[in-house]
Amino acid sequence: MATTNLSYYDKNTIPNAKQFRFGIVVSEWNPEITGNMQKGAIETLIDCGALQENIVSWEVPGSFELVYGCKKMIETEKLDAIIAIGNVIQGETKHFDFVCEGVTQGIVDLNVKYDVPVIYCVLTDNTKQQSIDRSGGKLGNKGIECAVAAIKMAAIKNIGRKPNSLGF
Repeated sequence: MATTNLSYYDKNTIPNAKQFRFGIVVSEWNPEITGNMQKGAIETLIDCGALQENIVSWEVPGSFELVYGCKKMIETEKLDAIIAIGNVIQGETKHFDFVCEGVTQGIVDLNVKYDVPVIYCVLTDNTKQQSIDRSGGKLGNKGIECAVAAIKMAAIKNIGRKPNSLGF
């Protein structure tokens, strides 16, 4: 379990993102949480060199729909990486378990099937406060962490395809 802010990064250890195109698929459910993560992801991508016009964002109704949204984005946009942003908070029923398992397995399947890395940026917390703490609160912003992962995975995707593909 995270107990410190994990959103700090050293730009010297991250490839320059200027040459990459990114997709973000964000759940509309719990928008105060997912919106903060989306904002953190976009700001980080731009801070690391990505151009605003090279960031495509789509919204889907809930976290379960992230998988289909990412699939359609892969099929219709030329991207180097996608960040799937969602939030599922434990309730009184098994619904939490089914949604979490489905989204997790769906994103795994997309990573196996397609040549576009899909980054799992889905908070699966027991309480809303835990989600707040991880979406810009005292434990950082998962969107920032996932943007850094997206940049690194975009660089790996492009190894051998472009000169200086790692951007260092």
